Amino acid sequence: MSEHLGTFEQAVLLSLAHPRTELGREGYGRAIIKEVEHRLERGVSAGAVYATLDRLEAKGLVSSKLAPGTAVRAGRPRRHYTITCNGVHELRSAKAAVRRLWTGVRLPVKGTP
Repeated sequence: MSEHLGTFEQAVLLSLAHPRTELGREGYGRAIIKEVEHRLERGVSAGAVYATLDRLEAKGLVSSKLAPGTAVRAGRPRRHYTITCNGVHELRSAKAAVRRLWTGVRLPVKGTP
């Protein structure tokens, strides 16, 4: 299976894949949004992140489960997302593709043709 991942899909997957984030390889919506904003250095809409998570889950690249509600959330459950083995594989493929694209490329220094 080979999925072509867009930049935003990669950012969402990477937010779940990075072990040093507060997410710890599993996260819920708001924490994922914060991590994606941090990685992209710009604001993102919750709707865009949730739509991307739904699409990635349909592709089998993330899985989700409902965690029990807490008193802080007035008993409402929270959906937790986890990157799958296929998701990790697709991130590695995307990374390799970008490296191939950049092979041999030398950007001109500013001010030179």
